[in-house]
Amino acid sequence: MAANSPWNYARNPSLTDDIDFAIRGHDLQFVEIELDPGESAVGEAGAMVWKDASVDMTTVFGDGSESADAGFMGKLLGAGKRLLSGATMFTTVFTHNGTGKARVAFGAPVPGTVLPIRLADLGGTLICQKDSFLCAARGVSIGIAFQQRIMTGLFGGDGFVMQRLDGDGWVFVQMGGTLIERELAPGEQIHVDTGCLAALTPSVTFDVITTGGVKSMLFGGEGVFFARLTGPGRVWIQSLPFSRLAGRMLAAAMPAGGDRRGEGGVLGAFTSFIERD
Repeated sequence: MAANSPWNYARNPSLTDDIDFAIRGHDLQFVEIELDPGESAVGEAGAMVWKDASVDMTTVFGDGSESADAGFMGKLLGAGKRLLSGATMFTTVFTHNGTGKARVAFGAPVPGTVLPIRLADLGGTLICQKDSFLCAARGVSIGIAFQQRIMTGLFGGDGFVMQRLDGDGWVFVQMGGTLIERELAPGEQIHVDTGCLAALTPSVTFDVITTGGVKSMLFGGEGVFFARLTGPGRVWIQSLPFSRLAGRMLAAAMPAGGDRRGEGGVLGAFTSFIERD
């Protein structure tokens, strides 16, 4: 692998859970992980693009982070958490059982960015949107993070449940479009479209506020609520959430489809009604 950069990383021999990886592509990215003999990576079901023949593939119940003596109930609990967070009940473990180096690649299902994060650098936890998890070094736990505030759960974009990734190794999450990272100082606030919030550290406070007056809510095209994020901590913002892309595709496929402004508010619906008449 090449020297370390945002797209290439060579493992640190002093870190037992470190791995080599490279992010390939621009708009349709995939991550290529290099494994040493006996080393494993865990991928979301159906995410594999290709692998070397010496890499064996095993489907496991849950996220693969439970110990062998966790028992059926422990594995069932892990699988249940994954199901609530929007993932499947199974993950696939890829283990290099040969000699030398071997590689396995995982691809995101939508156009966008693959974000590599070493959880130890964030204090061991990352909170992200549902269906974000792509793959990780084995040992990363995939759970759920509940929204405590009712308004945030109802109008925060991802509902009451988000994905919670715990551990100290590398994890790779998929985001839509271009990714922006912000470091918030204590008390610093930013307002984000609820669908564009991709991930945050647990120290960031997440709630929702209205977008403004009645005119802005009805005709501004930005919906009714913003996500209000208050530091300290780090947040990641995606420029093209899949819901927005799917909405545009659906609008274009309808008889009255096409490019139109204000489709997020009442004006778009009103214009469509006039045109149909």
